[in-house]
Amino acid sequence: MTMSAMGEPCVLLKLGEIVLKGKNRELFERRLQGNIKGALKKLDLKVDVRQRHGVIALFLPEGTTPERADAVARRVAEVPGLVWVHPAWSVAKDPDTVIKAAVELIRDSDEVKRGARFAVRSRRRDKRFPLRSMELDRAVGGEINDVYGLPVDLKNPELTVSVEVDRDEVFIYTGGIPGQGGLPVGSSGRALVLMSGGIDSPVAAYRMMRRGLRVDFLHFSGIPFSTSESIYKAYALVRELDKFQGRSRLWVVPFGKAQQSLKSSGADRLQMVAQRRLMLKTAEEVAHKVRAAALITGDSLGQVSSQTLANITALDDAVRLPILRPLVGMDKTEIMAEARRIGTLAISELPDEDCCTLLAPRSAETRARIEDLRQIEKRLDVEDLAVRLADSLQTYEIDA
Repeated sequence: MTMSAMGEPCVLLKLGEIVLKGKNRELFERRLQGNIKGALKKLDLKVDVRQRHGVIALFLPEGTTPERADAVARRVAEVPGLVWVHPAWSVAKDPDTVIKAAVELIRDSDEVKRGARFAVRSRRRDKRFPLRSMELDRAVGGEINDVYGLPVDLKNPELTVSVEVDRDEVFIYTGGIPGQGGLPVGSSGRALVLMSGGIDSPVAAYRMMRRGLRVDFLHFSGIPFSTSESIYKAYALVRELDKFQGRSRLWVVPFGKAQQSLKSSGADRLQMVAQRRLMLKTAEEVAHKVRAAALITGDSLGQVSSQTLANITALDDAVRLPILRPLVGMDKTEIMAEARRIGTLAISELPDEDCCTLLAPRSAETRARIEDLRQIEKRLDVEDLAVRLADSLQTYEIDA
């Protein structure tokens, strides 16, 4: 008897900290379900999403191939809010059916072919099921041992067969894909990421998406004193990050002339901090337009001269919106490892003309005084300049 004759293909999704949300849990679950449906739209597959206690089950059309089911599992594993994703089968709540299905599930596996050590892990969410968890473990494990002769190893199994008894059905599976964890995107509000072409800001964006923020992206280009390369790179980074939230937007501000004005004002060693304050002021104007309640940067304390404690304090003084810095305590090695895992590192390492280094002084101030920066800004009427820069926005919708 084949698996398709015994049950339905499905993908079982395990929730993370959402289960701790108490009375608000239903709101988080609804947001997560919406994000899952949005992520699956481009797969052109009719998926039935059903909420369970602590899990979500995605039921796939009859005849779905294992490869197609794996594609669904890999896609939803990119959706924040899930800790594990298991391609599985849903079978009838009958002990004999469950035992036969578990034997059939592993029939063609590599572990069976090489005689791997195995274990069965059962969980009985529905206490009405006639077999308790340990009894189900023994029944399924005994049949697998009889049919395939595999040795049992409960401590360090090479193959684990999982059986979960739910309200309406029993799920069986082996293995799984780690999820992103965190909270569903959109459950914590909206923020604006100051997106360079470097390694740090994409990781900062990802980390805040995992905390439930839906983010828009703002890139400052050195145009007209540089080419459009940095825009293409920023677009590629946002396109890669879009898999975590969908419907991302990139905003681009031509910033070269503003940088030149700062240099002409005599900013000298304060050039880097002054232009970053102007970026933040411009970002605050854009944030009001897109209804973002916070700004996000990739600052890491002490990583470069503009990110000393004194300079970070001077940057916070530039705007009223909160500035979120999720990487502030991470070193470069940790940030690069995260960038590699989420798929942005290779893009970030591509060469481009970074507007932050355009017209930069030979040496930068590490202990910027807020009053000195305000005097520079007063000479340039920076508040008005930030408004004009925000009005020069170019919008890029991400085609993922």
